[in-house]
Amino acid sequence: MSFEVMLRQLLEGFGQTCLIFFLTLVFSLPLGMVVYFGRVCRIKPISWLVKIYISIMRGTPLMLQLLVWYFAPFYLWGMNIGGYKLTAILIGCSLNYAAYFAEIYRSGIESIPKGQYEAAALLGYSRQQTFFKIVLPQVVKIVLPSVTNEVITLVKDTSLVYSLSYVEMFAVAKQIAAAQTTVLPFFIAGVFYYIFNYAVAGVMELFEKRLDYYR
Repeated sequence: MSFEVMLRQLLEGFGQTCLIFFLTLVFSLPLGMVVYFGRVCRIKPISWLVKIYISIMRGTPLMLQLLVWYFAPFYLWGMNIGGYKLTAILIGCSLNYAAYFAEIYRSGIESIPKGQYEAAALLGYSRQQTFFKIVLPQVVKIVLPSVTNEVITLVKDTSLVYSLSYVEMFAVAKQIAAAQTTVLPFFIAGVFYYIFNYAVAGVMELFEKRLDYYR
C-alpha cells in the first residue's frame, strides 16, 4: 500500500473521529447542565438518582459503557443493532461526558459568593434572571479551563469506539498496521490526534482570552 493511499484512508477515518467528537460536544455540554440541575434538585429521589448516575458514569470505563449501550438492546429486547453503532456511541459518550461536565458546572456555580444572589434579590431579579444574567456568565469563565481539559480528553477518547468495530481513525490505523505489518499508520494517527488537540486547545485559549475582562 502506498503512503498516499494510507493517508487517504486515515483521513476518511479522521472524518468519523471529528463527527463523533463534535456531536458528543453538542449533546453533552447542554446535557451536563440538565444533569447539574438534577444533582442539586430539592426533590431528594431525583437528586439521589442523578448522583448514582454520575457515580456510575465516572466510576466505570467509557469503553465498558459503550459496549453496554451497544449490546444491551439486543440482549434485552432482541433489537436489530445492525445500524445502531453510531447512535450507541453518541449515547455512551454524551452521557459519560455530561456527568463530568455536570460536576464541573457545579464547582463553578458553587464558587459564586452568596452575596451576589442576595444583591440580585435586593435589585428585584428573579431566580432565573439571577442565574442567567449574573451567575452563568461568571461560571463560564471559571469553568472554561476544566472544560478544556475534558474536551482534549474527548479527542483521545474517540479512539475507544474501535471496541464496537466502528471505522474511525484509530480503527483504520489498526487495520492497516495489521495488514501491512508496519507501525507507520499509528505514527500518522498520532500526528493527527496531536494536531487536532493542538487546534482544540488553541480555540479554547482564544475563548479564555475573550472572557478575561480584567487584563
